[in-house]
Amino acid sequence: MSLQETIAAAREEGRLALIPFLTAGFPSPERFWDVLAEIDAAGADVIEIGVPFSDPVADGPVIEEASREALAHGVSLKWIIDGLLARKGLYRARLVLMGYVNPFMQYGYVHLAKDAAEAGVSGFIVPDMPLEEAGEFRAAVKPYGIAMVTLVGLNTSLERMQAYAEEAEGFVYIVSTLGTTGGTNNAIDHVADTVKTARKAFTLPLALGFGLKHPSQLDVLPPDARPDAAVFGSSLLKHIADGQPVAEFFAPWKA
Repeated sequence: MSLQETIAAAREEGRLALIPFLTAGFPSPERFWDVLAEIDAAGADVIEIGVPFSDPVADGPVIEEASREALAHGVSLKWIIDGLLARKGLYRARLVLMGYVNPFMQYGYVHLAKDAAEAGVSGFIVPDMPLEEAGEFRAAVKPYGIAMVTLVGLNTSLERMQAYAEEAEGFVYIVSTLGTTGGTNNAIDHVADTVKTARKAFTLPLALGFGLKHPSQLDVLPPDARPDAAVFGSSLLKHIADGQPVAEFFAPWKA
């Protein structure tokens, strides 16, 4: 099932699709694979696996620290791919790799596309790769049916969204803040206009992320501005770091 179909299936069930983010190698390289399995079992529809990078410009302090620790323990893109390949078929959720251009470029786009497909990866999110620079990467992954997820923000115009829509696949990730992930501002009513604009430009499902901690945050959005999926990362990582059960974090989102 593709990313688009997975989120659409959740919508048909009358619920929000859940897209948790987990930094590869967090909370430790040894524990990571167990936690990934717990997240899958807890009800994730799509799981974003963060590829550690030394300069994660879109990520806040929680994810940045997790990335730094993972790098210090030798976690790499190849480590992730090899680990997923060894566990292929074990996860119900679709898997997406979220990372920055540099590690992907060093791996080699064509080589990465082939290896990622064999490992069961359904998509990529590359925050620092704008539309005009994505052609080579998109051409590498497209033959394998791997989606390159589009990100849009509060300052993305309808015209810009329409340009992205010509190439968009999987789902559209709407960034709810102009800052980094894990922000402290719980008010997201300001994203309503962005969601409505995105509905005009895209036919794909819309996911909302950055700063989400609890489903009650979405209550301020009118029905025509509610996303199809919720992305949460920093809040989940904090929950795991505190030693709390993964299923406990998911419970409110599934209620």
